[in-house]
Amino acid sequence: MNGWLAAAAALLACGVGPTLWGVATGPVRRRVVAQNTATLLVCLATLLLAQGYDRSSYVDVALVLAVLGPAGTLVYARLLAEDLKAAPPTGRAGTWAAVALTPLVVVPLCVAAGPGRAALKLLAIGALLVAGNMVAARALRGAGRTDCEGAGPAEAARG
Repeated sequence: MNGWLAAAAALLACGVGPTLWGVATGPVRRRVVAQNTATLLVCLATLLLAQGYDRSSYVDVALVLAVLGPAGTLVYARLLAEDLKAAPPTGRAGTWAAVALTPLVVVPLCVAAGPGRAALKLLAIGALLVAGNMVAARALRGAGRTDCEGAGPAEAARG
């Protein structure tokens, strides 16, 4: 077992385990945020496993997760808008986890991969993870608003 596999195992055990508990139990607002965070952690663990097993195809799986994970959260936000309006998510821990944890995983992987297409793909996945989680978190906080509730005076007059 090398360091990459140990880091992936630690991330899966210490990160994904508690988020899966959050997905399985509790109110809707916690479940949706936990689902978004679990997707982030699984994507990062997949990147670590790709490096640990020296399988570049795992990076493609992480790329698909980086795109579809936040998109799935947006679908949940839309479908559960009424429930989220009653009790919107208040914490921003998932967003900060994405901003802090993604570079901690992606930058060492880029250094290990060396300059080239693999490093660019890793940087793109990292950017997708951070941007997708920020967009999803913003959508969850405003999921229950109607079109004019969050708008300024000019937008409300048009809307």
